[in-house]
Amino acid sequence: MVSFLVVLLLIPPLRKLAFRIDFVDKPKPDIERKIHRDPIPLTAGLAIFAGFVIAYAAFVPLEGNGSLSLLLASLLILGVGLVDDWYKTRGKELAAWPKLIVQLSAAVIVYQSGVVFYGFNNPFTGQDVLLPVWLQFTLTIMWIFGVTTVINFMDGMDGLAGGLSAISAVTLFVVALAKGQSDSAMMAIILVGAAVAYLRYNKPPAKVFMGDAGATLFGFLLAVVALDGAFKGATMLSLAIPILALGVPIFDNIFVVIKRIRNGKPIYQADATQAHYRLLRSGLNPKQVVLFLCLINACFSLTSIVLLLLNV
Repeated sequence: MVSFLVVLLLIPPLRKLAFRIDFVDKPKPDIERKIHRDPIPLTAGLAIFAGFVIAYAAFVPLEGNGSLSLLLASLLILGVGLVDDWYKTRGKELAAWPKLIVQLSAAVIVYQSGVVFYGFNNPFTGQDVLLPVWLQFTLTIMWIFGVTTVINFMDGMDGLAGGLSAISAVTLFVVALAKGQSDSAMMAIILVGAAVAYLRYNKPPAKVFMGDAGATLFGFLLAVVALDGAFKGATMLSLAIPILALGVPIFDNIFVVIKRIRNGKPIYQADATQAHYRLLRSGLNPKQVVLFLCLINACFSLTSIVLLLLNV
């Protein structure tokens, strides 16, 4: 409720500020991805960050360096996202390298704080398989960076990235509760509150966007919640649980990345190859596309919960 109310109350004044300083996403009819008709503020990411930080500080024990590291890393993700959004409002593009360096740095900060993919439990022997340190580091960074990126790639239609994030966060909340991981459960439900409040203003037709700042922040925090919760003590088969919880963004963007590599295009180069644009071209309207993809993600999420309940 705290994260929900903070985001809900902050978006309107930040929306007014965005118009005042011209921090808006302007429509571009010649670009297939720009399907909105009016300038839309890009300040919702600030409200989402504030909602998360306030609720996290209020309800999650701030013990050791872990919490401070998470907040610092989140601030880095938000900061580079805001810079990227600012460039776009001026008709420019921030180079991929600064974004890549900052996002990887944020992932390293989380790794150094102790949120790490250590390995998995062998269901046949009941023993934990501890991976080499270099592989722990590589897989942790790849997971955080990958989820951060795929949520951002899905932010191309009103209500889509927020809806997918909310469904994934609910799933990770249920998983964390079932595994008795209270801190991860609290982080997940904080994200649910922030996402639902954002959707109040982002449902079609959107009154505000979260931009790269908010989308990468959602992806980053969902990745951390999964690492700190669903991946802990997982068996080889239950490693699929957090992947299925983020099924639509992950599987669609694997397809997109492979297609861009095959066509010789940079991975970060924005285009209209994501599932939502393909469905739009097939004849569905934007609301139908969002509902369809959210339904598919809900099915993936229910499958992950079934795997959890089977205790495999």
